[in-house]
Amino acid sequence: MQIKKFLGPTLKEATLQMKEEFGSEAIILGSRVIEDNSEFGKRKMFEITVGFDEKIKSKIEETEEEELYMSPGFAEEIALLTKKVYPAAAKQNIPSKKVINNRQISDTMNDKEKKKQSFSDILSASDKNNNRSNETQRDIEDEIKDISELLSLREISKPLVSVILNQLEQYKKFLHPSNIDSYVLSSIASMIPTKNFELYKSNKPKVVSVVGPTGVGKTTCIAKLAVIAKILHNLDVGLISVDTYRLGAIDQLRIFSEISDIDMLIAYEPEEMPGLINSFKNKDIIFIDTAGRSQKNSEHLTKTKMYLDTIKIDETFLVLSATNSTKNLFDTAEKFKTFSYDSFVFTKVDEGVAFGNLLNTLTNFNLPVTFLSNGQVIPDDIISADSEFIANLIFTGKIGK
Repeated sequence: MQIKKFLGPTLKEATLQMKEEFGSEAIILGSRVIEDNSEFGKRKMFEITVGFDEKIKSKIEETEEEELYMSPGFAEEIALLTKKVYPAAAKQNIPSKKVINNRQISDTMNDKEKKKQSFSDILSASDKNNNRSNETQRDIEDEIKDISELLSLREISKPLVSVILNQLEQYKKFLHPSNIDSYVLSSIASMIPTKNFELYKSNKPKVVSVVGPTGVGKTTCIAKLAVIAKILHNLDVGLISVDTYRLGAIDQLRIFSEISDIDMLIAYEPEEMPGLINSFKNKDIIFIDTAGRSQKNSEHLTKTKMYLDTIKIDETFLVLSATNSTKNLFDTAEKFKTFSYDSFVFTKVDEGVAFGNLLNTLTNFNLPVTFLSNGQVIPDDIISADSEFIANLIFTGKIGK
């Protein structure tokens, strides 16, 4: 038995490769998911290990053509072989060994000529199959052109469109109009880094700060995460607001804290922060809501950072609006690097039209996304980041798979 391994971006594609080479005679011995290092970075790939009996294949390869024509079992063996090599010919009514041995052959055509004609019919069917394959390849070329235009319409940057198209070229021989979209989605998903938000009880509170420009929904995001931590994970939650700049910001968070029965404290000066953290030393998690600052005002950014520099922060989210252009997202993400944020949260996904800007930002800054916010409802309208979900969002422009 011959042993061979096949790799594919999906289990289905790896299986198709196996069937293309070995037909239905192969036996799947095992499968696993591995990380494949390529020029485009790490990708999740499916590996299957198969076994195949080469008896029929070896026999035909080692037999001379003349002997093959004269063999009584020729038609039967060709019928078996064509199930793998010439699928179109397998549909023909090739007579079995028993029928060939008992039927009366016309005087004008001997056995050798009869068998040669059958073989000629198989080759003719193969030519037709190759023509259909060429037509499929032309269809694939047209599909790739359409996909290139669609990705540009989704506002994916030209360099990233080129990366996706190059990956399609890599798997071109396995592409079909019916599966090309799944390859595109897999390619996009492989470029999207994500990060889980870990919630657990510990002997000291986890301190999480949320930063970002004005109007992106930082406070609403904190409210959602606070309720999830309290209700779904049964954690003791504390809130600290340092947003004394925006009118009504403290009142907004205070009303939420009263309704949700979550303790809240306010820091009016940076030096107050260590004492407030100490007041919450028995909490499981503390969320810090910062003032929304324009990335263009370095003085305001520095003042906000002074609050956070007085304490130890375990995790920082940069909250950005999915409705912003790539240029604006790049500028904001660059200016907010001063906060050493760990991951992104993209809000207002429900208001967006094209989402290539998310892919552009994630790949440019090489940082993961942790959450997507898709509405104002607390705590329902927040989604844990999933690379396939986001790839579908980018490719289709719609929320949901």
